[in-house]
Amino acid sequence: MLVLRSLVFNIVFYIWTTLWCFGLLWTLVAPHRTMIWGIRGYMRTLNFWERLIIGLKYEVRGREHLPTSGAFLVGAKHQSMWETMKLHLLMDDPAIVLKKELTYIPIWGWYAAKARMIAVDRGKRGAAIQSLLRGAKERVAEGRPIVIFPQGTRTAVGAWRPYKVGIALLYENLGVPLVPMALNSGLFWPRHKFLRRPGTIVIEFLPPIPAGLSKEAALAQLESVLETATDRLVMAAGGPPTERPANAPPLAKVPAAAG
Repeated sequence: MLVLRSLVFNIVFYIWTTLWCFGLLWTLVAPHRTMIWGIRGYMRTLNFWERLIIGLKYEVRGREHLPTSGAFLVGAKHQSMWETMKLHLLMDDPAIVLKKELTYIPIWGWYAAKARMIAVDRGKRGAAIQSLLRGAKERVAEGRPIVIFPQGTRTAVGAWRPYKVGIALLYENLGVPLVPMALNSGLFWPRHKFLRRPGTIVIEFLPPIPAGLSKEAALAQLESVLETATDRLVMAAGGPPTERPANAPPLAKVPAAAG
């Protein structure tokens, strides 16, 4: 039954996504907020199909930790494609840091450009940092939240991957709070896998790291609270904790008041 449901859902997912991609083309010449409205509509319908076909639901915790006004950073765990399709339902008009190659995808790339995402050319380190900072400052001036995946790519449940310096540089240069976002989506929608499992994905926003710390302290604190919370969510759903290699630096000890 799991295989059959996964098969049916994947067929519906790709057909439905294609229909919406073409159906929303008119929003590319409409105001920015109109296109965002269309994207949210698509994401809500996907949630309907997830519940109906797979039996997959989601729960959001810690919304009170999201600033109610002004720009802020979100450092999010990235286990699956699933969370990228929910970000516009979780916060208002987020600007997502993504690799530039994604903007070359026909039609999808047009939407990314219209949404003013922050595209980074990861093959050119110096230029990548400059484009990251420039794009992020523009989005901050617009008062938008900026979402970045600190490990740089999808990381399987239980796997360890170091945190990259990009988020620390954004934190240092933007002067805005940094909200960690933990989740356990990889248990239900694993990367590079066909199966989609029923259950409840949990997304948890943690207390923000205030602006003003050193970039080293902020990065260490982010990794500590985010990895700890993610392991808690994964293990509560029956998954394995992250296996940190012997040569990985230990998680920093964070005061209780910080999260």
